[in-house]
Amino acid sequence: MTAANPAIHAVKPATPARSASEKDRLIGKPRFLFDPGTVMQALRLRIIGQDDALNEIEKMLQVVKADFSSPERPLSVTLMLGPTGVGKTETVRLIAEAIYGHSDAFCRIDMNTLAQEHYAAAITGAPPGYVGSKEGHSLFDETAIAGSHTRPGIVLFDELEKASIEVLRGLMNVLDTGKLTLTAGTKTIDFRNCMIFMTSNVGAQVAQLYLDKLNVLPKKMQDICLKRVPTQRIIEKVMQRKFDPEFINRIDRTLHYRPVQNDALPMLVEIELEKLNQRLRHQKRSLSLTKSAKAHFCQDHDIRYGARHLARKMRTELEPILAVYFLNHPDQQHLQIDASEGALSLDTRQP
Repeated sequence: MTAANPAIHAVKPATPARSASEKDRLIGKPRFLFDPGTVMQALRLRIIGQDDALNEIEKMLQVVKADFSSPERPLSVTLMLGPTGVGKTETVRLIAEAIYGHSDAFCRIDMNTLAQEHYAAAITGAPPGYVGSKEGHSLFDETAIAGSHTRPGIVLFDELEKASIEVLRGLMNVLDTGKLTLTAGTKTIDFRNCMIFMTSNVGAQVAQLYLDKLNVLPKKMQDICLKRVPTQRIIEKVMQRKFDPEFINRIDRTLHYRPVQNDALPMLVEIELEKLNQRLRHQKRSLSLTKSAKAHFCQDHDIRYGARHLARKMRTELEPILAVYFLNHPDQQHLQIDASEGALSLDTRQP
């Protein structure tokens, strides 16, 4: 048997040395300091209309917190399916913010950039003979992945369906063993202290076409059809055609995010308004909307684009009015916006 190569090393979570008596005292106490209830409270305030998916997220966080997961694989592997703009990526951002205090405390890999097979090297590092091969560079933020003894790492593979088959097969070992050896062979990245999230729009377009066809039927007939063939089943069939069974079999949870319905829009308007006010507070300014203005943003909602359609509408229609007003009135600290006849306007009845 040959001796282990001393050049190979693994990135492991920081585990401070403890005495035997201290370890005995900590037996039965979870090492992770985050509170699943607090994380879920933040999620339920911002992710609207996705109760089923959030209930599964809560179960996953509780299992991670209890800390009896297999030591030979990631803490969890979660696939989030659904159309664009329904809160899949936002879910991961909010989890990172609740655990680490800032929403970018996770490693995000945009799989859209890995659509061609020769980009697989971007995951595992440059192959031998290429620039950077000896350094073992890759797309992964090892610090965000490793986490620490008291906080789990977080990684997001975004838009999974756009990656090449070779890239997906390269990830199978990560999901199975929690380790990734870079092509140069000089480094192994450890995912075993990490929660892995993946998002995909796969099947969403087919499911929407199915719903569009049902819309011509009476409501009672629509309900019967959806009960017999729910959209979730359609999405799962498309997913099974897109991904290899070996890949799907390594996923712990598959969550289905629903399209954003009209009844969720008023709350989403409030969320977007609060985000804008958070940015304005840095300038000691604030904004309010009348009922008419809030109703204006709920009109002509395009279900295909989810909450992003609403956010884009506020950026393109509302923010230019704010910019002109505050540039012309630098001493003003508050502005109220009204709407009439399909257009936004300054409200002269300032509170």
